[in-house]
Amino acid sequence: MTRSITFKLILAFISISAISTALVVVFTRWRSGEEFRSFIIDQNRPSMVTAFSDYYLQHGSWDGVSDANLPVQQPPPPNPHTFEQGAFTLVDNNGQIVLAGVGYQMGQNIPPNELAGGIPIQVNNKTVGTLLINRTAFRINTLGSNFLNRINLQTLLGGLTAIVIALVLAIILSRSFTRPIRELTAATQVTSQGSLPQQVPVRSRDELGQLATSFNRMSADLARSLNLRRQMTADIAHELRTPLSVILGHAEAVHDGVLPASPETFEIVREEAERLEHLVDDLRTLSMADAGELKLAIRPYPPEKLLNDAQKIFAHQASQKNITLNMKIEPKLPEIEVDPERMKQVFGNIIDNALRYTPENGNILLSANVVDHSVEMKVQDSGPGVEAADLDRIFERFYRTESSRARDKGGSGLGFAIAKSIVEKHDGKIWAESKSGEGLTIIVQIPIHQA
Repeated sequence: MTRSITFKLILAFISISAISTALVVVFTRWRSGEEFRSFIIDQNRPSMVTAFSDYYLQHGSWDGVSDANLPVQQPPPPNPHTFEQGAFTLVDNNGQIVLAGVGYQMGQNIPPNELAGGIPIQVNNKTVGTLLINRTAFRINTLGSNFLNRINLQTLLGGLTAIVIALVLAIILSRSFTRPIRELTAATQVTSQGSLPQQVPVRSRDELGQLATSFNRMSADLARSLNLRRQMTADIAHELRTPLSVILGHAEAVHDGVLPASPETFEIVREEAERLEHLVDDLRTLSMADAGELKLAIRPYPPEKLLNDAQKIFAHQASQKNITLNMKIEPKLPEIEVDPERMKQVFGNIIDNALRYTPENGNILLSANVVDHSVEMKVQDSGPGVEAADLDRIFERFYRTESSRARDKGGSGLGFAIAKSIVEKHDGKIWAESKSGEGLTIIVQIPIHQA
């Protein structure tokens, strides 16, 4: 039978309380008896000392003390007395027993360390002997026993009360502790059935509260990932359908004789096929990055060469739109550890996007400088810019802003997503800065090569 955590916690509380109470009762009972014996001994000490000191004062020695039948040596009546016969052992100044009690013999020598715990017998301010009391020969009378029994009963009742209180607290605390767990269990069961997102209340700041917070974050991330996957599937279908529709439409038109089999017609088909191939390559790059299979040939490389090569590659395309590609690179930049081909792909995607949305006669600035322990490279265009709410989302797959950067401008919507995956594989950072109407700046930070 499966037992709940609540039951286990209650059982643990009760077990600890019962064991603790039993130990307290046993210890209290034992110590109460011992302390009561000590009280009686201390109470009767003056009479005991007086009886033996009077004997020594009368006889001048301990001779015959064992046969003297002093009051403290007489057999006790049924109830009032508390010392049994043989409870006293008397030792003279030489450490020799002159009155043997239980466990001792006449004439036996007692070591000094044992005598230190005895009661000195003094006559005329001179110690003439030591009295040892055998506590095991001490008998508590009826009144004393009744007193101790009442103390033990009260201790037992107190212990039982403590157990009841512990039971009530155990029920309350166990339910309080397990409530977040029950909520998490219910939420995970619903999540496992595909219902997202699920959120549980965060009731504390302890480990359970942190667990609830982590679950809420995980559930929200799962829901977001699921929505992104669904959106990406729809976007992929749309992106694939467009060039395929163009290719299929032109092929059918040529087949039916509606369009002539001219170079212009084949050029349209070829362009759409290239677009389709480019989209498939982008999707493959992203899938490799997601699977951790994107291979990088990392080596030290000068950052200014990356930007110079990018400028050369897009110089002709920029001149066709009368766009100026400017460079502003800090001298003597340190090398960075990168895969040059992959980083050229990153800046190719960024500059291609900048050229697409920069108006004619605009300009694009490529810059680089050292920030902390990284080289920071920027691509800043003079296009319409992006709203602040869209800055983080432009790195999502197939994401486009609603107005100026619309689908009819071209591109697959994967360029920034690919750039982000490659930069992060280099332990770098990439982000965007922009104000609407003031252009877009993409910033890439790559750690400096440590020689």
